[in-house]
Amino acid sequence: MSDFAPSPELTLPRGPEWGTFALMTGCYAGWGAAVFGLAAVSVWLAIAAAAVLGALHSSLTHEALHGHPFRTRWLNEALMALPLTLFIPYGRFRDLHLAHHRDESLTDPYDDPESNYMDPAVWSRLPAWLQGILRCNNTLAGRVLLGPLIGQVLFMAGDWRALRAGDRAVRRAWLLHIPGMAAVLALVALSPMPVWASILAAYLALGIVKIRTFLEHRAHEAAPARTVIVEDRGPLAFLFLNNNLHVVHHTHPGVPWHRLPALYRAHRAAYLARNRGYAYRSYAEVFRHHLWRAKDPVPHPLWRRR
Repeated sequence: MSDFAPSPELTLPRGPEWGTFALMTGCYAGWGAAVFGLAAVSVWLAIAAAAVLGALHSSLTHEALHGHPFRTRWLNEALMALPLTLFIPYGRFRDLHLAHHRDESLTDPYDDPESNYMDPAVWSRLPAWLQGILRCNNTLAGRVLLGPLIGQVLFMAGDWRALRAGDRAVRRAWLLHIPGMAAVLALVALSPMPVWASILAAYLALGIVKIRTFLEHRAHEAAPARTVIVEDRGPLAFLFLNNNLHVVHHTHPGVPWHRLPALYRAHRAAYLARNRGYAYRSYAEVFRHHLWRAKDPVPHPLWRRR
């Protein structure tokens, strides 16, 4: 896209991003306050607070794997060592997400690790009950309530196959993840919050994140037109660290979260031209359109077997 030639403001910042670091610190502090303080008052309020902070932690993890807040990779990864959402190893999220950034493969049932589409031939062989569950998962309500479980089952099945095949990167990611997960659960065990409540909070956190990922990409012949813009500036936009401006992020993955809105405002017409107008005014509009209605079919509508 010629309007967006490389320039200093579209690359990784040269120095530390102290604002992002402070937000990471505040996220952990808030989670600790919910688990050790709020849980003594109300477990359910603590679950809600921990879920919101877990969703924020997921967004911060996304920033870390893209090179924020520091230019040193191991330092960013160390900041994410406590997995507040418990279920996904950082190393696996990093590797799968960076593979997802090959825009020419977006939505591909095989080459895009984050695609929710299926090969139509595979879909046709599924039993009717499973097709029904996956259709439900293609509504926003289904994605939020069932999506974390469905995603985890598919993710674990894939990683189990990789481990059995001797994939060292997958093994290393899990070996690094397990101590961090154990540390989070050990902290919870020392707090007034029951372990079951922290697991529920982690699940709900992933459900909140599914609001963002639900319609990030669509099937389209043109790769740039596959990525959405949600012009929301409310609490969810902050919780998702402006990744609702998703085509901006895919165009410039090195740009930190706090610069995305200004970049979008400066080139709004060009971004909307780039993604062929795939846009929503707000998450309220997303809920109105898709809470109970599927965004698109499960079998990829444009899939052509190679």
